[in-house]
Amino acid sequence: MPKKEPSRAIRHRRKKRRNKKIIFTLMALVGLVIIAAGGLVFYFITQANNLVEETQSPLERGEHSDMREVAVDPDEDNISVLFLGTDNRDGDLDGLADAILLATFNRDEGSVNVISIPRDSYVQIPGRPTQDKINHAHAFGGTDMAIDTVENLLDVPVDYYATLNFDAFMDTVDVFGGIEVNSSLSFTEQNADGDMDAIEIDEGPQVLDGEEALAYVRMRKQDPAGDIGRGERQQEVLGALIDEATSLSSIANYNEVFERLQKNMNMNMSFNEILGLHTYASSVNEIEYHQLDGENFRENGVDYYQVDDTDLANTQAMLKQHLDLEEEREHDANETINAEESTEQQ
Repeated sequence: MPKKEPSRAIRHRRKKRRNKKIIFTLMALVGLVIIAAGGLVFYFITQANNLVEETQSPLERGEHSDMREVAVDPDEDNISVLFLGTDNRDGDLDGLADAILLATFNRDEGSVNVISIPRDSYVQIPGRPTQDKINHAHAFGGTDMAIDTVENLLDVPVDYYATLNFDAFMDTVDVFGGIEVNSSLSFTEQNADGDMDAIEIDEGPQVLDGEEALAYVRMRKQDPAGDIGRGERQQEVLGALIDEATSLSSIANYNEVFERLQKNMNMNMSFNEILGLHTYASSVNEIEYHQLDGENFRENGVDYYQVDDTDLANTQAMLKQHLDLEEEREHDANETINAEESTEQQ
């Protein structure tokens, strides 16, 4: 007996059931993707929070700079962050600060400026009897003295800091698979173990691993521009690292980066304060970099860098404008005048 064909109504119901199954399956897959993405975000947030907690190192001065009336809030205020790179190993974050960069963040503009301070800059270190290289401040009195020295030089408050040693720098570059640079000259430099001429950098575009990148930002004596040239290379590498860190392809490496940084980094920003910087995410590729102009000189057999007075004054004015400090001071002055007038009238 021939098999009876199902009626059109039955075929229609079966088709609807198949369609429902397909739709349900797609919805379930989408749901799983959303849950997985949410879990991934939660995981990275948890890991990042752990990193911040492990690297907390409060300043002796307290919660805010002496140049501020109250502590700032990155969610609402313009802020500054001092980045210090120390040439130490095995988690040691003391000693000379061989990389000194101050970043300022303006909320209204959503902009970021970075000032590179040559490490040999001849400056007054608060609490010391004579002028000296600015990178000695960190060795003499730790992070607090380094911050006091930068505030004294640039005449703006340093709200936060982050100190990393060069192990963290090399590890981060390697985890991201290297960074792209475009060297203006070829040179040789010592490696991380101090072996002379062990690293060769070619002129032109190239990808550097962690140890090569360290040599690239450390070299000074073979560069005709001296400290200025080194500062420009530091800024170039900082930009390249930011590009890598913000690339979607680098997300899978975050966990390893967190682990490396946890051992080789100190800061005084809380996790919530760091989250307050998320509004600047779209500005990371438009950071304005600046270098303090000046010239090298030698005294008693020691190399120094004399910052140009005019450029220093212009830099101070630029930083104050970017942080809106002049407006804050004018507002505070007006409040003081109003309070005095109110007292006199009474």
